[in-house]
Amino acid sequence: MEKIKLAIIFGGKSSEYPVSLHSAGSLIHKINKEHYELIFIGISKDGKWYAYDGDVDGIEHDTWLCEAHCTPCVLSSSEGCRGFLKLHADGTFTRIEVDCIFPILHGKNGEDGTIQGLFELSGIPYVGCGHMSSAICMDKEMAHIVMEHAGISCAPFVCVYEADDLDYRKVYEHAKETLGLPIFIKPANAGSSFGIHRMESFDGFEEAMKDAFYHDGKGKVILETTIEGFEIGVAVMGNKELFAGSVDEIETAAPFFDYEGKYEMVDSHIYCPARISPKLFEEAREIAKKAYRAMNCKGMTRVDMFVTPEDTIILNEVNTIPGFTDTSRYPTMMKEAGIPFPELIDKLVALAMEE
Repeated sequence: MEKIKLAIIFGGKSSEYPVSLHSAGSLIHKINKEHYELIFIGISKDGKWYAYDGDVDGIEHDTWLCEAHCTPCVLSSSEGCRGFLKLHADGTFTRIEVDCIFPILHGKNGEDGTIQGLFELSGIPYVGCGHMSSAICMDKEMAHIVMEHAGISCAPFVCVYEADDLDYRKVYEHAKETLGLPIFIKPANAGSSFGIHRMESFDGFEEAMKDAFYHDGKGKVILETTIEGFEIGVAVMGNKELFAGSVDEIETAAPFFDYEGKYEMVDSHIYCPARISPKLFEEAREIAKKAYRAMNCKGMTRVDMFVTPEDTIILNEVNTIPGFTDTSRYPTMMKEAGIPFPELIDKLVALAMEE
C-alpha cells in the first residue's frame, strides 16, 4: 500500500507554541509509520515557516530550529502547484508533494481559521474544522451567540472592547449588576487558560482586564457569570456521521482549570470516564454532538461543559484542535471509547481526505 504523504505542522506564532511542540511529539511517536510518509513543517515563534528534517526529540525539547535541519519554506496557495515549496539560498525551490495536512497548532493563528483558510486555498485536505467554524469556535463571543441561537445553554456574559478611554470601574459595576460575583474575565480569542482571571471585587480588576486584552490580541474580552459545579468534556469526531467518545471529569482545587492544572496537573485530576450518572453521561454526549453541528464542525473537537449542583449541563467552549499529548483529554476519551491513539490518527486523516 502506498504511504500517505502527511505533513505535520507544529509550533506557531502563539502563546501556545510550547503546547504545540508537546502535542506534535506525542502524535509523531504514536502514529503508525507504516501508513505514512511524514513531512515536518515547523513555524517559529516569530511566524517563519521551515521544512524540518531532524528527529522528534528536537521538536519535543524545542531545539528543532537550527540551520542543520531547517530550510525556509512556504505553502503554495495554488492548486496548480500543490504542496510546500522549500526555498533555497540560491533562489531556487523544491516542491514537497503532500496528500494531507495535520495541523498541531493551538491558539491564535493555528485554530482560529487563519491557517485553515490557507489550507483551503492550497486545495490540500487537512485534519480538523474548516476556517469558518474554527474562527467562530475560537471567538468566545461569537460562539456564545451561535450556541444560544441553537438552544444550547451557556454562561451569561458581557463583551467588552478595548479602548484608550475605557472606564474600568464602570465596566466592573455593570458586570457586577448583570452577572453577579465572582466574575470570570476571559480573552475572547485565546486558549489553554491564558489571560483568564476570577474576580471577586474591583481589586486587581483593571490589571486583569489588561492582561486578558493582551492575550486576546484583537482587543476583545468577555466577562462571564461563574457557573457553580465542575467541568466535564466530550471528544467528538466525524463529518456527516458523528461519533462521541467518552466523557471525562475535571477535579481541581484551583478556582478554575488553569494552565498549570491542564499541563502539569497541579492540584488537578482528570477522571475518565466521568463520575456522573448514566443519564447525565448520555445527555453530555448528545449536547456535545448538538454543539458540533451548530458550529458546523468537521474532523474533531473537544466540547467542554459544566455540570451544576442541580445536574444541569452548561456549555463552556468548543476546542477545534485539542491537545494531543499522551495525557491529553481528547485522545484519552477516545481510547476509553475503544479507539487507541494510532487508530484515532488514522481515522482523523481518513475523515480529512474524504472531504
